Amino acid sequence: MAFVFAPMPFEPPVAAALNHLLDVEPWARERLAPFSGSALELRFPLLPALRLAVTGEGRLCPAERAEPASLVMTFGPEVVPAALKGEDHLLRAVAVEGDSRFANEVLFLFRHLRWDAEDDLARVLGDAVAHRVASTARDFLAWQKEAFSRAAENLMDYALEERQLVAHRAAFEEHRGAVAQLRDALERLEKRLDRLAG
Repeated sequence: MAFVFAPMPFEPPVAAALNHLLDVEPWARERLAPFSGSALELRFPLLPALRLAVTGEGRLCPAERAEPASLVMTFGPEVVPAALKGEDHLLRAVAVEGDSRFANEVLFLFRHLRWDAEDDLARVLGDAVAHRVASTARDFLAWQKEAFSRAAENLMDYALEERQLVAHRAAFEEHRGAVAQLRDALERLEKRLDRLAG
């Protein structure tokens, strides 16, 4: 009897969210459909790998773990600062292994597939309220990104300036030796002056 791994508990919600995006954009499903049966594995720091399979309709579902993934995308810790710099930096920070055609399609979708939050909110709250909420959220996220970028720049400037003010251990030992030599020279000079005066 073959043992099949059960999907991770967060795979179905992630698949549902991605399928929502794909359902709104039929062109995206058409691009994924030729890769039916291919498995995509996403690896994030401190989280179990997320594995999704492409269905014949170009949608995603949790994949079985018995077969190796066709494409593995690894998001390392450097992805967060790269994401703050922009989409191009983020894509360069993702390590990609596996089927290159599948990888090209996934990266193309990543660049061009966007969630229209305002449209989803409009179905629930109405157009005017949805526009106001989405606009406020965009402004808040832009402010957060700018504040984080400024804080990161200030921290970097502080670290660079402090590095010049705080001596390394070797430099400190060298300075301490020079001070000790100067102290000894001053003591000898004082003794000479005392002999000359006496």
